[in-house]
Amino acid sequence: MLELKNISFSAEGENGQKQILKDINLKIDQGFVVITGPNGGGKSTLAKIIAGIITPDQGQILLDGEDITNLSITERAKKGISFAFQQPVRFKGITVHDLISLAAGKEISVADACAYLSQVGLCARDYINREVNASLSGGELKRIEIATVLARGTCVSLFDEPEAGIDLWSFNNLIKVFEKMHDTLGGSIIIISHQERILNIADKVIVVANGTVSQEGNRQDILPSLLGKADIACKVLTANCEE
Repeated sequence: MLELKNISFSAEGENGQKQILKDINLKIDQGFVVITGPNGGGKSTLAKIIAGIITPDQGQILLDGEDITNLSITERAKKGISFAFQQPVRFKGITVHDLISLAAGKEISVADACAYLSQVGLCARDYINREVNASLSGGELKRIEIATVLARGTCVSLFDEPEAGIDLWSFNNLIKVFEKMHDTLGGSIIIISHQERILNIADKVIVVANGTVSQEGNRQDILPSLLGKADIACKVLTANCEE
């Protein structure tokens, strides 16, 4: 279980110090959790705090009862937290096979690496020896990054707006990947997203607005109240909401 106790965070803004998160309290068990809410509400900041990229001003983060508040992103990764960035990192000189092996924490066979790529809808022979650099599209990088999360098999898999910057075809395949993860991958899968199609496959929905948790509960209980609010849940068939 991942538990956040009284998490607060402030950052320097145009008009001085601005409080981004205010006394966040959450318990996240195994299952598929989507954190949603209006832009600027604090969702991505919360994701970075869970991953260890940002340290909160106050509060505690517990993983299976262990206080990990002051652990670095690397130390948290060793404890079992994976984080997929909104904009995946490009690694010049590292092949896709190398990256998946690094994620798995051991040298894995080409066949195993190809199996992970196949799970995210990529033809392995076209990607296994390619460098993770500017020659790959945003959608390709997103799916490769998800393949590394699958290879890690961690107890907490965290994705920050995975739909950002990808085309419709990639988005449709992304949904299928998450549905498969939902059915087969243990632990907690946490996704920061506005997308209704991602919200519709969640077990639990958490709404973060103005730096606080305004709603949380089962999808069936929370989602109806969100629909129709354009700043929270966009009713779309495309990969991107129209603001």
